[in-house]
Amino acid sequence: MRPFTLEKPSSPAVASQLHAEQTPRARFIAGGTDLLAQVKEGTLRAQTLVSLAGLPNLSGIESTDDGLDIGALATLTEIAGNADVRRRCGMLAQAAESVASPQIRNVGTLGGNLCQRPRCWYFRSHLYYCRKKGGDTCYAVDEQNKYHAILAGGPCHIVHPSDLAVVLISLGASVVIRDETGSHEMPIEDMFVLPSVDVMAETVLKPGEYVARVKIPKHSGDTRNVYLKAQERQAMDFPLASVAIALQVQDGVVTGARVTLGGVAPIPFRAPHVDDALIGQPVGGVDPDAIGLLAVRDAEPLSDNGYKVRLTASLVSRAIARLLSDHR
Repeated sequence: MRPFTLEKPSSPAVASQLHAEQTPRARFIAGGTDLLAQVKEGTLRAQTLVSLAGLPNLSGIESTDDGLDIGALATLTEIAGNADVRRRCGMLAQAAESVASPQIRNVGTLGGNLCQRPRCWYFRSHLYYCRKKGGDTCYAVDEQNKYHAILAGGPCHIVHPSDLAVVLISLGASVVIRDETGSHEMPIEDMFVLPSVDVMAETVLKPGEYVARVKIPKHSGDTRNVYLKAQERQAMDFPLASVAIALQVQDGVVTGARVTLGGVAPIPFRAPHVDDALIGQPVGGVDPDAIGLLAVRDAEPLSDNGYKVRLTASLVSRAIARLLSDHR
């Protein structure tokens, strides 16, 4: 492992300034579960790590009249066990509880989970100089691609690894981004960027910017949500495919829907065409299997990951059936 300097800034402005001045050889660090693994693997040659620990207004989970306000340094264990999270948006607690092992959840943070780098074995290996590292080849196209994207892939076919991002997008969450001049807020789904836009990045964060907080709006009492995840191992594994759905039903009619897919695209994949197919439908007229197939209508699988098409359709179908079961 290459040596690096750990900076412990005294203020948010200093943290942003240190990072901006030393980019691209600087990285922010919180729990460090993903970042330090990259350093050890030799795929990240950071000379400076800027610690966010101890900076103000980055921790805690607050329940307000407007919804939930969660600090980026809140650990996955804290999120999974928080009574307000479990009561107001249960699928977020469910997703946090599904991540990795208890030891990793005790250290891993919300901000780190959202901003983690892809798990693609070509990207993670020092033996491959792939598109995401500045090369001209995505090796997943012609080589092993069992875990790669079936939607919105190319020129790089990574999948986004975050469980929580998928859920937060379906919940309509926003992120507070901080830099040395202050902070601004944006919808969380706008934070992620496709390889076709910028193959070297997964988010729109600029040098000196970091996620400070996540805000989840209050949902009406008729909103139900669910998160389903398929994985190769029963525990401590990333999703092969996942789905998060927030659904509103009033007087037997679907009045609101937000469907987001995970593990199948380079970003958490919104499916607004599925939302549109659900909204306005009487509960008894919704065909879960048809909705599942609609969710993957644009899939373009590679040679070894066609199973993800059927798997994703099945997850969506099961999620819809579960959400509507109480209304039938």
